[in-house]
Amino acid sequence: MIRSSICLAALVCALLGTPAIAADTTMPDLAYSSIAQLQQRMDGGTLDSRQLTQQFIERIQQIDQSGPSLRAVLEINPDALKLAAALDRKRAKTHGPLYGIPVLLKDNIDTGDRMLTTAGSLAMIGAPAPHDAALVARLRKAGALILGKSNLSEWADMRSDHASSGWSGRGGQTRNPYALDRNPCGSSSGSAAAVAAGLVTVAIGTETDGSIICPASMNGIVGIKPTLGLVSRSGIVPISHNQDTAGPLARNVADAAALLSVISGSDRHDSATVEAHAHATDYTRFLDPDGLKGKRIGVVRQLAGSEPNADRVLEQAIATMKAQGAIIVDPVTVPHLSELGAPESIVLSYDFKHDFNAYLAMRPGLAVKTLADLIAFNQREPAREMPWFGQETLEHAQTRGPLTEQVYLDALAKAKQLAGPQGIDAALAKDHLDALLAPSQGPAFVTDPVLGDHIVSADPNLGGASQPAAVAGYPSITVPAGWAHGLPIGIVLFGAKWSEPTLISVAYGFEQHTHAWQPPKFLSTVDEITISASGVP
Repeated sequence: MIRSSICLAALVCALLGTPAIAADTTMPDLAYSSIAQLQQRMDGGTLDSRQLTQQFIERIQQIDQSGPSLRAVLEINPDALKLAAALDRKRAKTHGPLYGIPVLLKDNIDTGDRMLTTAGSLAMIGAPAPHDAALVARLRKAGALILGKSNLSEWADMRSDHASSGWSGRGGQTRNPYALDRNPCGSSSGSAAAVAAGLVTVAIGTETDGSIICPASMNGIVGIKPTLGLVSRSGIVPISHNQDTAGPLARNVADAAALLSVISGSDRHDSATVEAHAHATDYTRFLDPDGLKGKRIGVVRQLAGSEPNADRVLEQAIATMKAQGAIIVDPVTVPHLSELGAPESIVLSYDFKHDFNAYLAMRPGLAVKTLADLIAFNQREPAREMPWFGQETLEHAQTRGPLTEQVYLDALAKAKQLAGPQGIDAALAKDHLDALLAPSQGPAFVTDPVLGDHIVSADPNLGGASQPAAVAGYPSITVPAGWAHGLPIGIVLFGAKWSEPTLISVAYGFEQHTHAWQPPKFLSTVDEITISASGVP
């Protein structure tokens, strides 16, 4: 057993590289400042966007590219400083909250500039995307500064059942900034790790099932997975038009709400957003410190019980919510949770082949034109693209037929019905609930390139806490709630379609009475963690 452990440690070191820990001395005041704090300084003339951007670039070089070597950022926008200077020249008294604020984009989001969009794959290195994704156009219109592209689980985890989250052929293995041998979860690994490490103010992630909620939780930050169709997916490398969405990652609920306000809205290029204009709003209006008062919140015990640290933090969160006037209904049963996995798997494999091929048709200048081309590329480049795990998920998707096949149509109808009307909606209606509550995940597991991710579940038939909302297309939000051995743990709140205002209000009320977030220390392992004077375990 000792010999096996030594061998595994050697493999991990080979994947991650030897940790080079450096003190976090680069601009900590700006690195962890909120949007409101940065805007106050820029309005007061003591800071401008170019200075802020320069500071973030230097911090990325010192912490991400060297020092702890997080490998969270794939590419810095080569025009970032020029764009920031232009924003400074045009800055007016009537500007929005994101004006001049640096934002990182997950590397599956198109930018019509000199940066690449590769989903982490070497096969996609070629011509940049011809146009901005719709959400990027919204960010630019709001005056946000696109700082760069972040690393991710290659193909947003649509690679292998044995993959290590946060690994891509293009970027290598992203590390968790709280303990570098721990995993950042995925697939929005780099976006979450970068925000947690203060490499950027806010970032955009994407989720099909868990890819915002899990990395946000394991990196100790806030993540919002919006209602399907609230944020346009046009210009985003897809997995499934039935579940994909982009969403904010931030260190606090206010910043996440401000970012969601900008990227939400209808888009003629994404039919799923036809109702978005009727629901998109300024979500900062719902930042109520008393947002818990009178809210009826149901505890989904089916999604707990798999990890004792997460369960302990859940109980602490429930106590806080009760103390702040929430009405806790415990337990609440969400019907059909154990029945979602099989139909979801079928839907995703069919959708990926169809949607990915359609996306590639819009990307001239790439060597791969189809999913079959991608599979062949990986087979030709096993040392670079498959050093630890294979591509059986891609190969399985390639065997699927058209979206008219009955097995697909039946699985899609079943998944949506069981997750939505007969699942979340039924649970909310039964007890007149405003939101549902569960642990987001346990503390971050050790990165394992051989066996892949180690996410445990008390019931092997249940997906994670992200699954019900992801399959239904309903919103969810994770917020930092506690600690275990120096690793952050979050809680997730989810609810009915278009219930973002309620979830943001509840999450903000919780955050304002817990203040659970603390900056990472870039430790090489949890063995270095000691009980601090602040009382963080």
